[in-house]
Amino acid sequence: MQTKSFRIDRYISKKLNINRRDIKLMLARGRIVINGEVIREITTIVEEFDHVVLDGQLLQDKQAVYIMMNKPIGVVSATKDELHKTVIDLLPDELISVGGIKHDLHIVGRLDLNTSGLLLLTNDSCWSRKLMSPDAKVGKVYQVTLENDLTEETVTEFAKGMYFPFEDITTLPAQLTILSDKVAEVVLMEGKYHQIKRMFGRSRNPVLALHRSSVGNLLLDANLDAGESRALTSGEVNSIFDVAAVI
Repeated sequence: MQTKSFRIDRYISKKLNINRRDIKLMLARGRIVINGEVIREITTIVEEFDHVVLDGQLLQDKQAVYIMMNKPIGVVSATKDELHKTVIDLLPDELISVGGIKHDLHIVGRLDLNTSGLLLLTNDSCWSRKLMSPDAKVGKVYQVTLENDLTEETVTEFAKGMYFPFEDITTLPAQLTILSDKVAEVVLMEGKYHQIKRMFGRSRNPVLALHRSSVGNLLLDANLDAGESRALTSGEVNSIFDVAAVI
């Protein structure tokens, strides 16, 4: 996902089709205001959610949006799909009616068609990149129901990480806690393709149900029924990185 930050001269030039050389004079005359401050340096960077004004004309006033959804089974984590209903289709109008925000949303850490639970959507690409980076060490917690009984050997295998030769990758260590004979909690620091199902596949133990209950410090709201969603509070947006699961 590309950044949406631009140097001020490039931003104005692209926005208004003005020669970049002319923007130096605009800056010198104090005609450009960002977030209430007169800007004079041509090296100033315009960020995605900055409030930008030129000669009293509003050029940008985009609001950051962060949404939590309780994704149901049978809905795809996509913005559009020819065969299935998407998570975007489930969003209520009051969450996506401002400024055509629906078209700017992207999904943070997709869930498979048959996986349920906590799904995040946003238009803030910097926030989502940070959240999904393995370097951030933000744990994603899943409840898994298996066909066969769990063993301590599987716990050890998850803790070591697993090598998949087809992609030539080794998963990061994952924390597996046995909750009952056929139910486990798994904490991942990454989200590779069908990772949990493939890891249990090593011990020939098919996954029957998979549900994500938390991401970092953010728990799925127990008041959200399957398919329901709500905006995150500012506290939730900022605190999601405060507690990272430790493997």
